[in-house]
This record gives sequence, structure tokens and C-alpha cells, in this order.
Amino acid sequence: MKAAAAIALILVVVGALNWGLVGAANFDLVAAIFGAGSVLAKIVYVLVGIAGVALAAMAPKLLKTAG
Repeated sequence: MKAAAAIALILVVVGALNWGLVGAANFDLVAAIFGAGSVLAKIVYVLVGIAGVALAAMAPKLLKTAG
């Protein structure tokens, strides 16, 4: 379970950094690396979304152990 949480956290950080770049500089790093609209870019976006849902589901347990 720790490995899944770590992977989810990394993917969410990647997504957050990408959205920060989109907002600040109108630059989509994922699209720049994998090609805008490419299958690989779409896979990365889907994985980031799944990671966000997974972390949201884990949040109560993570917050309970942190506090």
C-alpha cells in the first residue's frame, strides 16, 4: 500500500506542477514531452486523475496518522 501511495503522490505532484506551468506560462510540459493530444499524453493525464482520486480516498487515513 505504501508503494501505491508513493506513486499516487508523485503523479499528483507531476500534475500540480504541470497545471502550475499552464497557469503561469501557458506551457503544458506533458504535451511538450509526449506530444499534444498523443496517446501517451492522454495516458499521463488519466494516471494523474486516478492518482488524485486515490489520494482523496486515502486522505482520511493519511490525515489521521499525521495528526
